[in-house]
Amino acid sequence: MKGQRLGGPTALPTESLRRLAWFRYRVRRFMRFSERVARSMGITPQQHQLLLGVAGYTGRGWATISELAEFLQGRHNAVVGLVQRAADRGLVRKVQGEKDRRYVKVHLTRKGSAILDEISRKNITELRTLQIEITKTRQSRPRDIPAAQGA
Repeated sequence: MKGQRLGGPTALPTESLRRLAWFRYRVRRFMRFSERVARSMGITPQQHQLLLGVAGYTGRGWATISELAEFLQGRHNAVVGLVQRAADRGLVRKVQGEKDRRYVKVHLTRKGSAILDEISRKNITELRTLQIEITKTRQSRPRDIPAAQGA
């Protein structure tokens, strides 16, 4: 039943929970897709997220370590390591502040920018497909997932 509720009179309707579950499923599917694309380009998903944060998070085309830690929702020390490994691979370059050498600006290199561009193009195409799927689908489960036996 569409109006059925689980868990008592103040619980969310089953339909709301179903939609939330399928939205979460589709987001997760996109994340898996994006992770596979990053790996196919020779970088880790974390490096991809770093490149995306450097290029787009602040709107300046560069970011500080603290800004990247916020964007990645990671610890400052872990982001320092991630940035260093990306710099070692030629994906980003670090520019230390003139007045305070602890202040580091992280910029994309040409190599990092090219990789980010390719991944982003593929992700945008996948997101367009996902958007169509989310807006037009009102089914209780995707077509490619069979119903439980005996249901």
